[in-house]
Amino acid sequence: MKVATAAEMRAIDKQAIEVYGIPGIVLMENAGVEALKVVETMLGQFTNKKICILAGKGNNGGDGFVVARHLSNQGAKVKVFLIGAKAAMSSDASINFNILEKMGIDMVEVSGDRDWDKVKLAITFADCLIDALLGTGFKGELSEEIARAVTAINEAGKPVLAIDIPSGIDADTGQVLTIAVKATHTVTFGLPKPGLLMYPGASYVGELLVGDIGLPACLLTDAEIKQNLITAGDMGRLLIKRPPDAHKGTCGKVLVIAGSRGLTGAAALASSAALKSGAGLVTLAIADSLNDIMEVKLTEVMTRPLPEFAPGIIGTSALAPILELAEKCDVVAIGPGLGTHPETRLLVQELIKVLEQPLVIDADAIQALAECGEQLLSAKALPILTPHPGEMARLIGLSAEEVNQDRIYVARQAAEQFGSIVILKGARTIVAYPDGEVYINISGNAGMATGGTGDVLTGLISSMIAQGLSSHTAALASVYIHGLAGDIAAQSGMVGLTAGDVLNSLPAAIMGVQEK
Repeated sequence: MKVATAAEMRAIDKQAIEVYGIPGIVLMENAGVEALKVVETMLGQFTNKKICILAGKGNNGGDGFVVARHLSNQGAKVKVFLIGAKAAMSSDASINFNILEKMGIDMVEVSGDRDWDKVKLAITFADCLIDALLGTGFKGELSEEIARAVTAINEAGKPVLAIDIPSGIDADTGQVLTIAVKATHTVTFGLPKPGLLMYPGASYVGELLVGDIGLPACLLTDAEIKQNLITAGDMGRLLIKRPPDAHKGTCGKVLVIAGSRGLTGAAALASSAALKSGAGLVTLAIADSLNDIMEVKLTEVMTRPLPEFAPGIIGTSALAPILELAEKCDVVAIGPGLGTHPETRLLVQELIKVLEQPLVIDADAIQALAECGEQLLSAKALPILTPHPGEMARLIGLSAEEVNQDRIYVARQAAEQFGSIVILKGARTIVAYPDGEVYINISGNAGMATGGTGDVLTGLISSMIAQGLSSHTAALASVYIHGLAGDIAAQSGMVGLTAGDVLNSLPAAIMGVQEK
């Protein structure tokens, strides 16, 4: 499913009106009817239910006026509060407002403290509140009056339906500068917006529904819309089914270069994840003095000792042995727990230039590219980078906070700048491609915020490539499966969930996707 920015949604609406001849008032009517359906799921039936609609002066308010008309016709006791001047109302909204006036529906143009007392009293006794204050065009700070209305809604403790987007959320980034409506349900129209999916906005949305308001389908699937939502159905079509005559040599060979003193667990998790997700053969290449530890720690994963620059640290002396091992493998993963010694950083930079195999770059290997990320442009195969916000920040010279303010934009820019697939981990994980295409993943949960889960993802991606998926497809499938494995693991509770729990849930997650 495509995900539209505010500007893209405006362009879609404009084309529907100007090219296809669908009047704006018809789209508003359809939006109101879709919202009405959600209110029905919230309340069951409307007779004698008290419903307050807080509306702004724009088209979002107009959608609310349509809902008010239908609710009143079906027996609800409706009160409409207009926050803003009636004279400044949009033309389509004004038409619907005038209809309500002629119907005698209880409406108040809020302009003073006495009107705000009416708002507070009505909300106190309401069965449901409807937020029709601001639409997807909102950016910046809330006005004083709108902020007062949002506060009143949030303090009421009532079921809340937000129309199109909870007021106060930036539709493109999900950022909330001051406050936003805390909805129990949100109905958006045509396509979901990034701000409904990205945090912190996603935490205000409640249950998200996408309403069909009659926009031409070709406008909603336009290839020029570069944001997409990763869905289970899509992933089921991507995975390769294992044939009955498969053997370990046909299921893919993975080389993992990882680990240093104190960080051998990362190496174990990444290499074990590659096996647990279906790779036929996995080799862990690690500093010579750590090899004995890994031979005890790992049973199914093969280990290969590498020449050391210093105890537990590999450097450029390991280049030739790594290239020899890589010749026998389908993919190379590098970085989990590798360490940040200058010699190790040089090794990573050299490997990027000469490796022929697809490369999955994580953790310390990403840090090795800080201030020289353009070296990725010389890679012989399209690299996959899997940074968390801190690693991304060091790679592109921002702070982690700046990265998280607009994760989609940052991931897209990095993918274009470095000619790589970028998987920006976190809530939500973003997969970005050099051509500007971006995918948003919604599987996973807060229990995965624990050390080692990123190492599991690295092994999973490598395994998917080894089994025959392209790097493009492997990135998408792995991110979704990784989150789904976390969701399966969290069925026993999110508190105390470990990377090992995610690792052990990979087979069930893969089976769940294959069955879609």
